Amino acid sequence: MAVCTIYTGTQSLNSRCSLYTPTKTHLGFNRRQVVFYSKRSSSSSKRGSSSVITCSAGDSQTIVIGLAADSGCGKSTFMRRLTSVFGGAAEPPKGGNPDSNTLISDTTTVICLDDYHSLDRTGRKVNGVTALDPRANNFDLMYEQVKAIKDGVAVDKPIYNHVTGLLDPPELIKPPKILVIEGLHPMYDERVRDLLDFSIYLDISNEVKFAWKIQRDMAERGHSLESIKASIEARKPDFDAYIDPQKQYADAVIEVLPTELIPDDNEGKVLRVKLIMKEGVKHFSPVYLFDEGSTISWIPCGRKLTCSYPGIKFAYGPDAYFDHEVSVLEMDGQFDRLDELIYVESHLSNISTKFYGEVTQQMLKHADFPGSNNGTGLFQTIVGLKIRDLYEQLLASKEAVPVEATKA
Repeated sequence: MAVCTIYTGTQSLNSRCSLYTPTKTHLGFNRRQVVFYSKRSSSSSKRGSSSVITCSAGDSQTIVIGLAADSGCGKSTFMRRLTSVFGGAAEPPKGGNPDSNTLISDTTTVICLDDYHSLDRTGRKVNGVTALDPRANNFDLMYEQVKAIKDGVAVDKPIYNHVTGLLDPPELIKPPKILVIEGLHPMYDERVRDLLDFSIYLDISNEVKFAWKIQRDMAERGHSLESIKASIEARKPDFDAYIDPQKQYADAVIEVLPTELIPDDNEGKVLRVKLIMKEGVKHFSPVYLFDEGSTISWIPCGRKLTCSYPGIKFAYGPDAYFDHEVSVLEMDGQFDRLDELIYVESHLSNISTKFYGEVTQQMLKHADFPGSNNGTGLFQTIVGLKIRDLYEQLLASKEAVPVEATKA
């Protein structure tokens, strides 16, 4: 079913329709216009009036997921886990810019919000702002293009080249079934936030974030330790002001902290991870351990779940988060054998799997991904399954609307 917007004029039941070829707007949209010419009647003027309708190219509305996190906090790994849940590997657009940040699979399209930087690397340096500062980003264009894609209209999205630090020519983004917008600011602008069907925030503690950023930027991007430290310190005021507050709007937060199982741990290799799930979100039911709504502390049986020192501990219970009622599932420690994860999976409810052991299967499938031996991988996988379930519920509800309209 096409999504149409009537612009002007009137329309009668006895109208003829003309379909115009696609035109490109100044905001980079690709759209079609349909003009209806109504026949004259005794109650109308001598000349037939017209209505201009813009119709989307898609058959149904795109569902939009927002993922917010600071740089180097695991967004890319989460995206790979999410797209895997829907099937098909996510790859850059074929034949396009090799430095494109976009990933496309059979069902999902992931766009990086860095592409909406209004200033390139040199421009930010000249103006004395970081990429986290809203002044370095074009939120008007972000909103208009995400809205267009959600409504089924293709757009020419800009590209921010992370290699050169420049803004490259745009690329065509066609409406997918699921659009994921990931980056620094998916929930910063209220207009964009209102377009999201579900939102996630990856909240990494400063200690863990520093260790991760060193690993990524030194190993993959050739940065020095001194430059990484300087970058983190320079970004922190803007992170605290513009990025971190977005977690209050998230439907789910994955919070990564140092372990509590090792006293005075300074290595940061063992992690304590929380999955904070907002109550009352439509089409989303929080995961629970053993008994929904209860407060649970659980140390799994060592004969059923192999884990070396310092072991594994789970917790679950209700809580409050930015004045919202939430359910919190927590894991501290790490797995030694992922094939034994099914023991933990069997004690979790509302995980939205399609068959027994699907969480374990997904974890084994991506055993080489970062965080696969701890709560980051486990909770990212579970959130991916929950998003699939939410998508299917939203799709079913949208398909039911024309049926109900026909009955009426």
